[in-house]
Amino acid sequence: FTFLDTLYFGALISSTDPLTVLAIFNDLRVDVNLYALVFGESVLNDAVSIVLSGSIQNYEEHYSGSGGFETVAFFKAVGDFFGIFMLSLLIGAAMGCFTALLTKFTRVRDFPLLESALFVLMSYSTFLIAEASELTGVVSVLFCGMCQAHYTYNNLSDDSRIRTKQIFELLNFLAENFIFSYIGVSMFTFPKHHFDPLFILAGFTCAAIGRAANIYPLSYILNIARNPKIPANFQHMLFFSGLRGAMSFALAIRNTLSEARQTMLTTTSLIVIITVIIQGGAALHLLYWFQIPVGIDEETEALSSQGSRSGNGTPHSQDWNYVLGPDVPKPNEKGVLARIWGSFDTRYMKPLLTHSRPTLLETLPVCCNPVARLLTTTEQMTQETSRHGIRDSDSDLCINESDSVRDRRSSLARQFKSLG
Repeated sequence: FTFLDTLYFGALISSTDPLTVLAIFNDLRVDVNLYALVFGESVLNDAVSIVLSGSIQNYEEHYSGSGGFETVAFFKAVGDFFGIFMLSLLIGAAMGCFTALLTKFTRVRDFPLLESALFVLMSYSTFLIAEASELTGVVSVLFCGMCQAHYTYNNLSDDSRIRTKQIFELLNFLAENFIFSYIGVSMFTFPKHHFDPLFILAGFTCAAIGRAANIYPLSYILNIARNPKIPANFQHMLFFSGLRGAMSFALAIRNTLSEARQTMLTTTSLIVIITVIIQGGAALHLLYWFQIPVGIDEETEALSSQGSRSGNGTPHSQDWNYVLGPDVPKPNEKGVLARIWGSFDTRYMKPLLTHSRPTLLETLPVCCNPVARLLTTTEQMTQETSRHGIRDSDSDLCINESDSVRDRRSSLARQFKSLG
């Protein structure tokens, strides 16, 4: 193993994939702040892991093999990391916003099938554009998806919302099952596995140590100025939510020419399988052991906080045998940056990219009225404020209140209560 090999392994194994844990969180209605922390960390980990591993490979390409540290190659790799990441982000965000404008200012919503096809193809074209530009397609698709979910989805017709949601749920289900089946089968059929017990043990140990060094110190630093704070039980759950998955495996299998890379693939496959089985299977018990509130959403949590301030417990919290403690973050408590972005998004971005109220005519200065009028649709001008100002379809992307989901949630809730 060379030093660059170990750096590459560290980059690929830092990617997390807590799908199992997030599925349980969603079914049990775990605190939305914990869900956001686990999901957001996983998403950014994947993006950074992809770009960082590519930057390490770029350093290796510019490395002359002199045996020492090469400053030029190092700064070239650092520049590639930030440049590729930011350009990929910009392409994804730009394509997502462009699709939102397209669905807002055209009558494509009168043709739901065409609208659905456009939504899917514009998302996929983001990946192709980024790859053709020698950037990272996965990162571009990630940020394009964020913009599509936050803006474009609100412009779609009801038929297209249902259709696109079902399409992506199906693709997500098929992809998850395929990749984990492939990882399991490849352990027995892939001809280039190389088992090194010492490296495998070191890989598991370093992954756990690195996870702890990531979660606890950063949470402490964030809690200095963050509101709401990240309580200790949330930090413990974040630590155990560090499952490795498809992204780590995909990065490891890209290059298996050397014995070191073959050992990385074998170690990564074992880490993925074992963390998914053990940590994913223990998620339900960990929620109980760490006394993390479940069975709540933003509305009931806000009501619970109001009830606790007035001295009255809520029936919902009593059902779970404990009341939300003072350390549990409430959704109505947001940081400064979140409040600033939320205000900017509500006043300018959503009125520009969707049919939301208030309109740009109401939020921009009077001198900008001619431009604001061009960017305001007739639907925005005539719609009822209560229809779009209160209801935001972003939540539809996160929570699907179907009968099957409710039944599964009830089953898991009973199982969770039985642990007590």
